[in-house]
Amino acid sequence: MTRRQLWQRITQHLDLPLLAGMLMLMMVSLLTLYSASEHNFERVLAQGVNILVAFFCLWVVANLPLHYLMRTAVPIYVFGMALLIGVALFGEISHGARRWLNIGVATIQPSELMKIGVPLMMAWYFEKHEAALTYKNYAIAAVLLLLPVGLIARQPDLGTALLISASGFYVLFLAGLSWRIIGGMAVAGIASAPVLWSLMHDYQRHRIEMLFDPSQDALGKGYHTIQGMIAVGSGGIFGKGYLNGTQTHLDFLPERTTDFIFAVYSEEFGLIGNLILLGMYFFVIGRGFIITANASTYFTRLMAGSITLTFATYAFVNMGMVSGILPIVGVPLPMVSYGGTSMLTLLLGFGMLMSIQTHKKLVKS
Repeated sequence: MTRRQLWQRITQHLDLPLLAGMLMLMMVSLLTLYSASEHNFERVLAQGVNILVAFFCLWVVANLPLHYLMRTAVPIYVFGMALLIGVALFGEISHGARRWLNIGVATIQPSELMKIGVPLMMAWYFEKHEAALTYKNYAIAAVLLLLPVGLIARQPDLGTALLISASGFYVLFLAGLSWRIIGGMAVAGIASAPVLWSLMHDYQRHRIEMLFDPSQDALGKGYHTIQGMIAVGSGGIFGKGYLNGTQTHLDFLPERTTDFIFAVYSEEFGLIGNLILLGMYFFVIGRGFIITANASTYFTRLMAGSITLTFATYAFVNMGMVSGILPIVGVPLPMVSYGGTSMLTLLLGFGMLMSIQTHKKLVKS
C-alpha cells in the first residue's frame, strides 16, 4: 500500500471542511490556553493530549457505518442512566454537588455521556416510529428526555440539565413537533417560573439575580460576571495583544482556562478577534447544517441537526454568560476551553456528523 493509498484510507470517512473548521478552533484553544495558564506549557500539552485522544475517538466513530450508530443508541442510553443512578446513590460530593462517580480506575461525570446519549436515543426512537408518528410518540420521547434531565438537575447541575434539555428539544422539533405544542410548552414554562424559582438552590437564584445587577455583590456572587464584562470590554477594537491581557495576568479573571477563556481571548484580540472567532464557529455550524440537509435518512437528519444546534447553543451560552447577557451556568466554550471530557463529547458528536456525511446508506437494524 502506497502512502497516498494509506492517506486516502485514513481520511476517507473524514469530512475535510468540517475538520478544517475544528482544527482552527483547536489552534485558538492552544494559543489562548498558553496565555490563560500563565505560559504553563504543561497545561497546553495536556490539552494537546486531550485533543489527540478525542480525535482518535472521532476517527473511530466516523468510520462506523450508520447502522452501528443506531445499534449503540439503546445501550448508551441505558448505560448512561445506570451511571446517573449510581451518581445519585454513590456519587462523590464536590463543592456542594454530587456529579462525579468513582469507578475505580477513574472518576467520571456521567452527565457528559448523556449529551450524546439522549439525542441518539430519541432519534433512534423516532426512526422506529417514523411511518406513523402520533402525540403518544412525542410524549414517550419527552419522557426519555426528562428522566436523565431530572437526575442531572437533582445533582444539582442546572446548566448541564438545561443544555441536554435543549439537545432533546431540537430532536423533538426536527421530528415535526407542532408549533402549537411548542407554544403551549413556552406558555407553561413561563407560568411555572415562580414554582421553578422556589425549587432552585440559593446559588442558582443568586446567579440569575447577579445577571440584572452584579454590582450589588461585586466582590462576591457578582464577581465573575463583572470581571468577565471588564475583560471583554477592555479589549476594545483590536485587543491588548497576545499575552498582554491585564485582567488575565493580574489574576482578576476567574476560571480563565475553562469557563471564562472567551474573556481572555476577547481582552487580547478585541472585537476583530471575536469576529474572526465567530466566523470559525459559523463555518463549523454551517457545515453541520449542510450535512443535516444532505442526510439520507430520518435518523441521520435528526442526529445531525441536534448535534449542530447543540454545538451552536453551547457557544452562544458561554459567550453570553461571559459577556453578561446570560446567567453564569458553568458551560465551557466548545473546543476552546480546557478539559478532556467536554472535548471528547464534542468530537464524538462530530465523528457522528462525519459518519452521516460519508456513509450515505443506512442499513436498518
